Amino acid sequence: MNQPEICCIGHITLDKIVTPRITKYMPGGTAYYFAHGIHCLDHPSFQLVTSLAETEMNAVEEMRRRGIDVKVLPSKHSVYFENKYGENQNNRTQRVLAKADPFTVEGLKDVQAKIIHLGSLLADDFSLDVIKYLHGKGTLSVDAQGYLREVRGEEVVAVDWPEKIEALKYIDILKTNEYEMEVFTGEKDPHKAALTLADWGVKEVVLTLGDYGSIIYCDGEFSEVPAYEPLDVVDATGCGDTYMTGYLYKRSQGASCADAGRFAAAMSTIKLQDAGPFNATEAEVNQIIHTGKNILRHG
Repeated sequence: MNQPEICCIGHITLDKIVTPRITKYMPGGTAYYFAHGIHCLDHPSFQLVTSLAETEMNAVEEMRRRGIDVKVLPSKHSVYFENKYGENQNNRTQRVLAKADPFTVEGLKDVQAKIIHLGSLLADDFSLDVIKYLHGKGTLSVDAQGYLREVRGEEVVAVDWPEKIEALKYIDILKTNEYEMEVFTGEKDPHKAALTLADWGVKEVVLTLGDYGSIIYCDGEFSEVPAYEPLDVVDATGCGDTYMTGYLYKRSQGASCADAGRFAAAMSTIKLQDAGPFNATEAEVNQIIHTGKNILRHG
């Protein structure tokens, strides 16, 4: 295929999701939520590059049947997450029951796109060498979450990223949440955290703050993006990934950071109302933006 507008690279996982209302086993990971989400939109050309064990290939085959372009790099194991939520969906505890092989420069030598998004899940998914290699092959976007997750036994522990100062020089767009930004920068105030990350070299800083919306810092300006109130809170797994799907989709089309943030916020609110990946239309996302209210979905 021709060079895609957007390429997402990341592991498809096997997820066990436990909430006060449901316990469910399903595929997951940034790669999974991003690919399904962008496929629902009036999407540009897109490629997913993933790595997983043969036992989880059914998730890839299902994507391919839907027309999603997926390149698979073999791995002995797939990432296996257990995500537990309380009544407050902003709070999550995790265990990692298996890990996949990390991505390598050799495995990614053919990757090139207008925007390349790295969906890191664990600290060793993408080395500094991989970040340096992909820099310049497209606008490089990184979800910081994996770099701050160290697996000790089966428990996931929040840690700092020792190579962050060097790595952030090569990252154009960085997405973090309120917990990750504090580990990264030591700042509790999102505005101060964003300025610190920008000082370290990031061109666009995207901070997702759960119920409090999101803050984007780019071109020397802050954009405050409120969250749209969901009709129901069913499953927050993948909401951050869905946000970045919408954000990068609109940025690839030339939208401003603020407009891209509003689209991303509406898209992630729709996702919050259902288990599994985003499964709506671009028209439904735009309706939320235009009315400032959520909409009742059927089916």
